[in-house]
Amino acid sequence: MAKLIEKIKKFFREVKSEMSKVTWPSWNELKGSTILVIIVSAFFAIYIGFIDIILTQASNLY
Repeated sequence: MAKLIEKIKKFFREVKSEMSKVTWPSWNELKGSTILVIIVSAFFAIYIGFIDIILTQASNLY
């Protein structure tokens, strides 16, 4: 049991060490990236919906 606790402590020490090396984005970078993801997702949703409508109409012809 003591060995398990030591492994857990070591894990959290290593996580803390690695997290201190992370370069976090600024608030403006985060907002810009979020807006870009929303726009690209909306574009692809519309595109796939449009293709779906076309293929549905084409399959109803037969």
